[in-house]
Amino acid sequence: MATIKDVAREAGVSVATVSRVINESPKASKASIIVVKQAMSKLGYRPNAAARALVSQNSHTIGVLVNDVSDPFFGTLVKAVDGVAHRYGKHILICNGYHNAEEERQSIELLINNRCDALVIHSKALSDAQLIDYATEVPSMVLINRHIPQISERCISLNNYQGAYLATEHLIHYGHKNIAYISSNHQIEDAEQRLQGYLDALKDNNIPYSENMIEHGSPYGEGGEEAMTNLLAKSLNISAVVAYNDFMAAGAMSVLDENGIALPQQMSVVGFDDALIARYIHPRLTTVCYPIQMMAEKATELALAISRGDEIHAQSLIYCPKLIQRNSVTRIE
Repeated sequence: MATIKDVAREAGVSVATVSRVINESPKASKASIIVVKQAMSKLGYRPNAAARALVSQNSHTIGVLVNDVSDPFFGTLVKAVDGVAHRYGKHILICNGYHNAEEERQSIELLINNRCDALVIHSKALSDAQLIDYATEVPSMVLINRHIPQISERCISLNNYQGAYLATEHLIHYGHKNIAYISSNHQIEDAEQRLQGYLDALKDNNIPYSENMIEHGSPYGEGGEEAMTNLLAKSLNISAVVAYNDFMAAGAMSVLDENGIALPQQMSVVGFDDALIARYIHPRLTTVCYPIQMMAEKATELALAISRGDEIHAQSLIYCPKLIQRNSVTRIE
C-alpha cells in the first residue's frame, strides 16, 4: 500500500507539499496540486480520512444515530439527513442504537471519535444528563424526537401526546365510546406520551377507562397482530382502535380481516406516523402525520449551521401533529 512518502517521491516534491495538497491548503500551488494528484492516482494512494480531519478540523461527514435503519420510519429520517448532507458536499455515517443505552453510548462515542462535523442523534435510552454532557462536548449535536429543556434550542421533536389525543378524539367525535388502544412495548417516552394522550382524551370526554382495552406489542406489524389477537380473545365490546403507529395498525387490520370483521363498518382504526403503508392498505388508514422528513431536514440544517459558527436564535422546535383522514373510520350512532 502506497504511503505519503511514496507519493512525494513519485511527484518529485516534499512530503509537506503532498500534505498541503491533501488538506486543500491555500498554500499549495496549482502545479503541485496537478503533479501530486497524478502521483496519487498512479499509486492508488488514499489519504487517511481521520488524519485529514485532525489537520483541517473538518471531516465532511455528518453522524446520524437512529434506533434501527431497517425500520421505514428511520429510513426516511436517514434519507432526509443524507439529502441535506449532499447539498453541502458532505456524507453521512450511520449508527443503530436499538433503544439500548450502551449501544447508543458506543455509537455516539464512535461518531465523535470520527470527528463528524455535525451529529443528528435519535436517542431514547440515554438519560437527559448523559445527552446534555454530549451536547456540551459537541456543540453541533442536535437531538431529534427528543426534547430536553436545558438544550431545547438543539432539540427537534413532535408533540406525541397531542397526536394520540387527536386520534382518540377523532373517534369520539364519530360516536365511538368503546375505544381500545394498541401500545408499543418499548420503554420510551413516545409510548408513554401517546398512551397518556389516549387516556386523557377519554377522560376529557367522560368515557370510562378500562385496562382491558389496552394491549402492548412490538412496534411493528407482528406486534399489532399479537395485540389485536389478544383484544379479540377478551370478547370485549370494541368499535374502534387507536394504534401506536401505522405498522401496528396494519397488523391489527390484518387480524380483523382474517376474523371476518369488516373495516370500517364493524371496526374503525386510526394509526400514527402517516407512513407510506397508510396510503396503500385497504381501507386506506386514517392516521396522525409525523413529519419526520421535515424534522430531519431541519435538524441537519441546524446542526450544520452550528458547526459553521452561525448565530442560532433560541426557539422551541416542537412540531404539532396533524390528523390525516382517510377511509378506516366510520361514524356510528
